[in-house]
Amino acid sequence: MEATSMDYAAPNTQFTYDLRNNVFFKKDDHNLILSLSVKQLNTLGNSSLLDIYLDKENYVEPHYHQNASELVYCIAGSAVVSLINPFTNELLHFPIGPGQVANVPQGWWHYEVASQDDTHLLAIFDAPVPEAIFGSDILRLTPASVLAANYCLNEDLVKETLAPIESTVVIGPPAGCQSSNGPAAVHDGGWNTPGMDHQADYGMGTMQGQGMMGQQQGSGMMQGQGLSGQQQGAGMMQGQTQQSHGSYAYPLRPIESAYSPYPPPFHPVPFLYRNWN
Repeated sequence: MEATSMDYAAPNTQFTYDLRNNVFFKKDDHNLILSLSVKQLNTLGNSSLLDIYLDKENYVEPHYHQNASELVYCIAGSAVVSLINPFTNELLHFPIGPGQVANVPQGWWHYEVASQDDTHLLAIFDAPVPEAIFGSDILRLTPASVLAANYCLNEDLVKETLAPIESTVVIGPPAGCQSSNGPAAVHDGGWNTPGMDHQADYGMGTMQGQGMMGQQQGSGMMQGQGLSGQQQGAGMMQGQTQQSHGSYAYPLRPIESAYSPYPPPFHPVPFLYRNWN
């Protein structure tokens, strides 16, 4: 929104807003996301933000923003911002603590995980209303037969593995998750990432619990089910072991960087769009 298109003398002109009145998603009192866009603050212009609170080993699930870049600023605690560079097909990890940022270019597949309790992040976007496509929606809405046919997988195992994903997850693992794998461990060793000191003592942030309003109107989001079948994913490929999955020589298959502790995530398919309120 350009400043010249805004009538600053209009009686409905807004200059302030309380984000606690617009909860985008709430898993519990320690894991929630508040949002601000031009829909809440009409003088905001071409920017928007998410106010993110996470406890240790909670994720903002894999997703991408098709209309905006994202600058992730750490206010308190610490987190790791992970992304796939589509130009190098590398999965990269950037640990951040208070005062540090990580930038995610527009359209890049990424996720964040808290490495301390009471982590507080601010995600800033260069769009008046950011849009997002979530991995949970891609997995639950793509037919199992299509995944099986494209990637030489066992269709029954695909269905069994993905069946618990019944809605958009947003913050994972979902409440009540009973996966035998448990939450993925947060890497706390050396990261070999230029410009980042993961060994620094970032301290502990504090999130004040507030009474929050419900999720955004019309989002239709509900807390997802536990990914109890996820541990079976290694057996989905017919005739292959878990170690041999990397032998597929697809040119666009994401590869791990030298300091990547995680396997490549599912690559995004841009067909499902979701707007923040």
